[in-house]
Amino acid sequence: MSSNKQDSRDQGGSELDDDRAPGEHDGAGQSLTAQVRGYAIGFLLAALLTAASFYVVGSKLVWTPAIPVALIALAIAQMGVHLVFFLHVTSGPDNTNNVLALAFGVLIVGLVLIGSIWIMAHLDHNLMPDMAMQR
Repeated sequence: MSSNKQDSRDQGGSELDDDRAPGEHDGAGQSLTAQVRGYAIGFLLAALLTAASFYVVGSKLVWTPAIPVALIALAIAQMGVHLVFFLHVTSGPDNTNNVLALAFGVLIVGLVLIGSIWIMAHLDHNLMPDMAMQR
């Protein structure tokens, strides 16, 4: 538990247990039933988003050229579900290191992807003429 919560209880203040993100838990502060319920909700949301992705591709619900945009939106929503319900990354003061580590990971992955695409584009541009005809 954080010291702020402990101080508020020592001073007779009321602790707001309901003021937390859906996937956030203290471990000791929640019962096993509440923890399992959080994981079950996350699992159901992730499964629902996966099924929605397959449904969008297989049906005429979305205009055909807009399917990639719909899939990207569903993928971002699913990443959010995984971050909140399974990795417990929230905006709370206790999660600052987790958020910074996640941001650093995203930065490194972005640099590797952009650098790889840049290198491949320059390699393609600098091919010898005979090799370009063999493609």
